[in-house]
Amino acid sequence: MAAVADANESKPSAPPGDAVAPDIENGAAASVPSNGGGTGGDDGGAVVTSVVRRWKREDLLEKSTLLLRALGCLFSLVSFLVMASNKHGDWKDFDRYEEYRYLLAIAILAFLYSTVQVVRQVQRFGTGRDPVPGRFSGILDFAGDQVIAYLLISSLSAAIPLTNSMREGADNMFTDASSASISMSFFAFIALALSALISGYKLSKQTYI
Repeated sequence: MAAVADANESKPSAPPGDAVAPDIENGAAASVPSNGGGTGGDDGGAVVTSVVRRWKREDLLEKSTLLLRALGCLFSLVSFLVMASNKHGDWKDFDRYEEYRYLLAIAILAFLYSTVQVVRQVQRFGTGRDPVPGRFSGILDFAGDQVIAYLLISSLSAAIPLTNSMREGADNMFTDASSASISMSFFAFIALALSALISGYKLSKQTYI
């Protein structure tokens, strides 16, 4: 019996390190959520930064199209006023020439379109509401800018050869006024063509969800 008791007493006890091992593991496991929480905070900050940048980019594009359409409105207004007043008697009346009548009609159309778009954008800036539903807004902007820009360049291609041929025979107030009207229509075309590029970019980024 004494030998058995001595054998039991001689068994080594478990090392103290094993007793605290679960605590160490628990401590390591507990530290994982804290690291995960830090990563989530970084991701959230990146998302907020991305959203803010997108808002700034959209605001810049919106203001750019407003400025371009306002310029298109101004140039087309000057173009049709100059051409409408270009009447000096006999052959020096613009309404005797189909090309100039076409130029005048397109300048008026461009002025009306640009004015409506400017009023619409100003209302959108002021109230935050667009009279046109959002899903059709981008298509309307892009198609409208494209069509009016095409009509402007079409009227220019008709009026320029006529004016050049007239200036070869006589350079006077009538031909000067015609040239000035053509120049204003060209500037209106440039403004609306750039607006069409921006509208196309916005349409490509538009979501329908």
